[in-house]
Amino acid sequence: MNLFGVMEIAGSALGAERLRAEVVASNMANLETTHTPGGGPYRRRLTVFRAENASPFLFQLASFSPSGAALTGTALGRVPGGVRIAKVVTDTSAPFRRYQPGHPDADAAGYVAYPAVNPAEEMTDLLGAVRAYELNASSVQAAKQMIQQSIAILG
Repeated sequence: MNLFGVMEIAGSALGAERLRAEVVASNMANLETTHTPGGGPYRRRLTVFRAENASPFLFQLASFSPSGAALTGTALGRVPGGVRIAKVVTDTSAPFRRYQPGHPDADAAGYVAYPAVNPAEEMTDLLGAVRAYELNASSVQAAKQMIQQSIAILG
């Protein structure tokens, strides 16, 4: 794999981690949302990653054109490898119930359903997303420096 392929794979991970952080931020912002347009409390959302693994044959096929000239990793129209968000799913956990008889969303027994969002768990997920983003940004920077040094050697 060439250095541009490394940058493309790291770039796909940067996009996936950015979306993961946005989903966590949405969960934190709706921590106290007891009523949504769909009815009921907000439901926590989770990201599901999918690896974009390419076979060794696909790597070889993507690396060369029919004329034998080297190509970048996107010769077949997609990044050979990387990570994508497969989907964003809704958590099916039961909402927390708190006794608040004066609340507008209270049921007949006086209980209000709150989202099953744990702030400590969300912050842990956010820290994981931030760290993964930083690591992928570092790998892009390292690949960029290697390309610049290669050009300097040739020049």
